[in-house]
Amino acid sequence: MNFDADDATIAIRDQVEAFFQREILPRAHDWHEEMAAPDRYEASFMAGLKAKAFEQGLWNMALPRLTDDEPGTCLSNLQFAYVGEILGRLSWASEVFNCHAPDVPNMEILQMFATPEQKETYLRPLLRGESRSSFAMTEPDVASSDATNIATRIDINGEKLVINGRKWFASGAGNPNCKFIIVVGLSDPDAQRGKGHSMVIVPKNTPGLTVVRNIPVMHHVDRVSPHTELLFEDVTVPVENLLGAPGEGFLMGQARLGPARVHHCMRAIGRCEVMLRLMLERARSRTTFGKNIREYANFQDAISESRMELEQARLLVQRTAWLLDRDGNKAVRKDVSIIKIAVARAYYNIANRGVQVFGAMGLTSEAPFASALAQARAFRIYDGPDEVHSRTIFRLEERESLADKRSYSDQYLH
Repeated sequence: MNFDADDATIAIRDQVEAFFQREILPRAHDWHEEMAAPDRYEASFMAGLKAKAFEQGLWNMALPRLTDDEPGTCLSNLQFAYVGEILGRLSWASEVFNCHAPDVPNMEILQMFATPEQKETYLRPLLRGESRSSFAMTEPDVASSDATNIATRIDINGEKLVINGRKWFASGAGNPNCKFIIVVGLSDPDAQRGKGHSMVIVPKNTPGLTVVRNIPVMHHVDRVSPHTELLFEDVTVPVENLLGAPGEGFLMGQARLGPARVHHCMRAIGRCEVMLRLMLERARSRTTFGKNIREYANFQDAISESRMELEQARLLVQRTAWLLDRDGNKAVRKDVSIIKIAVARAYYNIANRGVQVFGAMGLTSEAPFASALAQARAFRIYDGPDEVHSRTIFRLEERESLADKRSYSDQYLH
């Protein structure tokens, strides 16, 4: 088990780092200024940055299944862990490299399950960065943490699919460049548990589909991939828009969500590194009651606790990425659940300490801590709440224990 970056990984990491420092970081202030305008979802300079990234091959790096005829640099999950940290330092940096959610997991699911016609129509524009997409699973009227509760209907009516229901937190649907939505719905109410839901590709301009609103998350509207409420009223698409086979919705969902959760964790670690450095620099520049802040034991404890939590989270993420490369998505369910909880906790704790260290400024948009605190708290609900992942860890842990025929009680109790 070796998580060290090889020469190829170091080369691509250094290339991304140089691009980030030269092209992206100097634009951070401009991006925030432009995004302050109502209904603005892409900065004026974004197209130019994307073109430069594409020309340098720094494109689609989060897609380990890239084929020879698909644009980009194919990295393994472990290789992308080193790159993902860099992209996570700013909320919008991933988009420059076409490595942002929800498009990356949507591209992955299309790569695995789409027909050739679906790939040509929907996947290829995403791979080239010419369009955006959305994923609609969560619903406001049911407890969506249990995905079998999903009630949006997908009725198969001959050569047509008719969709009725309401979704929210449909990532990216509110972006004007979003061209289609992958919708999860109930296609067979009588099927056995986990076999009754399907996925369907719905073009955003389909009649009957209404974008109700973009939902603020803790008073913040995401400008890269806004969380959107959608209404489907007799939305009708050809049966050819069915993704995979009927009843395979959950199977495809697990294939999509596993790597997506790993990517979220990678980006969060990069954000945490920024916050940790900011806290250290802040402490060196501030004096209270005759002492520099860095001389106080409680500040020193905050930094040491943050570093320990961050390194533990980083190693867990790298290990999970390595296992994902080696064994595949299904084999790392427990590991993905572990990092989903552990990284969210570290993210929240570090952001919370940063608010305290920065004081009044930490509560404002002039520092990243308040928004990071909100994102970290939401992280504990996105892609499955902590309680569901904790339950998954327990069930898989118990299964492994039962599979081990040795009796620890006989061996270790006297």
